[in-house]
Amino acid sequence: MMELTINGVQHHINADPDTPLLWVLRDDLKMTGTKYGCGLAQCGACTVLINGNAVRSCVTPVGELGAAQITTIEEIEQDDIGKRVVAAWIRHQVPQCGYCQSGQVMAATSLLKQTPHPTDDDIRAVMVNLCRCGTYNAVSAAIHDLAGEAAEEGAKQ
Repeated sequence: MMELTINGVQHHINADPDTPLLWVLRDDLKMTGTKYGCGLAQCGACTVLINGNAVRSCVTPVGELGAAQITTIEEIEQDDIGKRVVAAWIRHQVPQCGYCQSGQVMAATSLLKQTPHPTDDDIRAVMVNLCRCGTYNAVSAAIHDLAGEAAEEGAKQ
């Protein structure tokens, strides 16, 4: 038995320590917003935030998480930046089929938390999630839109 803090709630988990976080989220806790894609940490569909950093949950053993703060797509709009990312995604009509989008939103939220004014190079370096619909230009536009908001907020202060 181990305890995990997910979306601010402590959960008692009865799983093998080697079990990937993704399966605990989806199968044990029924949080199905985090998607299974490749299972190899390549596509990013399973991205969650662990202590604010984008992490691929399909290869993250729950036994290594300890007291980490885990945030999933189900709770991202409780975060100010995450809420703005979701709004920008809608404004820029980023989602097509939508399958990769929860991972994309989590990666963008992590990027903007660490780099409020990312350059094109910053975005290309971090937004490596695969999208079979090819929404990369819309993802970049949404992030640049949010970076502009951050610049405007900074100018007001």
